[in-house]
Amino acid sequence: MTTLTICSWNVNGLRATLKGGYLQDWLRAWQPDIVGLQEVKATPDQLDDHPWIELGYRAWWHPAQRPGYSGALLLSKPEPLEVRLGLGVERFDVEGRVIQADYPEFTLFTSYYPNAGRGEDRLQYKFDFYQAFLDRLTQLRDAGRPVVFMGDFNIAHTEMDVARPQEALKGTGFLPEERAWITRLIEHGYIDTFRYLHPNLRDAYTYWDPWRDRRARNIGWRIDYVFISPDLLPHLRRAFIQPEIMGSDHCPVGIELEF
Repeated sequence: MTTLTICSWNVNGLRATLKGGYLQDWLRAWQPDIVGLQEVKATPDQLDDHPWIELGYRAWWHPAQRPGYSGALLLSKPEPLEVRLGLGVERFDVEGRVIQADYPEFTLFTSYYPNAGRGEDRLQYKFDFYQAFLDRLTQLRDAGRPVVFMGDFNIAHTEMDVARPQEALKGTGFLPEERAWITRLIEHGYIDTFRYLHPNLRDAYTYWDPWRDRRARNIGWRIDYVFISPDLLPHLRRAFIQPEIMGSDHCPVGIELEF
């Protein structure tokens, strides 16, 4: 049997997370096999050192065209069979949001899903992105491929996933139409791994607004997920959140799959 540990982390600025030593320390301590990072806000030429190399990882980047914005990074110890950047839709791909990696057992996505906090146009962009992403998943599933998809979804699904639901309704990220997208994924058979294994666990959050020291008081949101297709459920051994890991306003989340 082989156990794969797969993690996702919105680092909200890779250079700052590296400068503080947070990412290196986490990789060294936990040694996940595959890591998806979102909102890296950097390009490989902006880093003097790539500390994950000495830890056995190879990197694939999908930076945004706009400097200091968005961006995805995949770190992997096992060598993917193939890596693909983006969804093939220019208005999404210029923002550097999706990396797809094919492994023998599954196809994996690390994705930074859009935030809709800048008005109705951006909310429609978010919904259009989700539809394009779901279309890609459907293509893979129709071809018989198991899938893992993870990242910062920028949506809290239920009232269990946000500390202050009434306050959350005043902005985006908890709108009924946004939450319906997570429901739609589940109706398609995809499994929210953390909620599947911890159906009644409350106060388990992955993001905390830095305003008024909300992380220390655990006033947060669960907006970072790892989903799997149902054919991978027999291989799921663990799903976890690591709120003790600092270095971002988000924390890492992950799963263990056994093959």
